[in-house]
Amino acid sequence: MATRTIHRQAFWFLLAGIFILLLSLLAASPVSAVPSAQETEKYCLSCHGDPTLSLALPSGETLSLYISQDDLDHSVHSTVGIECEACHTDIKEYPHPELKYQTARELSRAYYQTCEKCHSVNYEKAQDSMHAKAAEAGNLDAPICTDCHGAHDVRLPDEPRSRISETCRQCHTDIVDTYRQSVHGAALMLEENPDVPVCTDCHGVHNIQDPRTAQFRVAEPELCADCHANEELMSKYGLSADVYSIYKRSWHGVDVSVYKAKWPTIWHDSAVCSDCHGIHDIRSTDDPQSKVNPNNLLATCQQCHPGAGPNWTDAWTGHNEISLERTPFLFYVDRFYKLFVPFVLWGCIIYVVLQIIRATVDRVRRNLP
Repeated sequence: MATRTIHRQAFWFLLAGIFILLLSLLAASPVSAVPSAQETEKYCLSCHGDPTLSLALPSGETLSLYISQDDLDHSVHSTVGIECEACHTDIKEYPHPELKYQTARELSRAYYQTCEKCHSVNYEKAQDSMHAKAAEAGNLDAPICTDCHGAHDVRLPDEPRSRISETCRQCHTDIVDTYRQSVHGAALMLEENPDVPVCTDCHGVHNIQDPRTAQFRVAEPELCADCHANEELMSKYGLSADVYSIYKRSWHGVDVSVYKAKWPTIWHDSAVCSDCHGIHDIRSTDDPQSKVNPNNLLATCQQCHPGAGPNWTDAWTGHNEISLERTPFLFYVDRFYKLFVPFVLWGCIIYVVLQIIRATVDRVRRNLP
């Protein structure tokens, strides 16, 4: 009886201990509690939230040390818990160590290297870009990660999509202003059209290469074909998806294909898309300012063919298949040759076969006793 009482008391003591432990855990981390604000960020902003906080650099520049709470609230880093010390790896206590940088640009170029810790693939691609090569050549203003993505206000680069071109405009102002007037740029800037190309669709994102090279030139038709050979996309805008296949069969297209296959590093002058349509100033064919508008087409052809006369463009069918509706004369000539050429070839083949048979028979007859 006494043993049973001892066991019962031990059981209740154990149960009470478990109950107290659960209460302690709930008190320390209640299920319904909302996580507190990032403590490091709050601590840093106790000083860096002051708009007047700044530092004089040896170069004579005044470096603002103010960090906006609104920028951090909308940053893709802060919202996922990435705090200040993740990038400012050399600052671990207060007072901070003395800055060793002479200029604001030198500081930026030193700090952007911390991006490699999390974004190593994109970082490596950027080191092979023409931006990085420009920096190696001495242009320290060439873009780095923070110039395009921001430092404390890093946001999604394509929301809205036009943000990409606006980012490039920071350096390439004239080019982007020209692009705004093009058929692509107007659709992007005015309508946020998701189908038109932005800067990075043609030039790449992090591994941006020099578009003035022979390699870029010979690859250009395939670049344009990414959209203009897409039947579903072209039908959406009432455009032909045959332009690339027709171009490949043309003298220009065949010439470009040969250079791309055999001599991709040798410059050549056979026309690619941008030679006729423009680069950043591409316009619809019915636009009076378009280089391929019927009124401007001869001048465009004369860029390469200075001796071209007024009838030159009448012989060109454009990027269109020969059809009875558009070009009836060429249609019938094309049909005639499609029938006549095989007839002649088959006639030649039959003639040659008959000659071989006759020669064989004659030889056999001569050898008979």
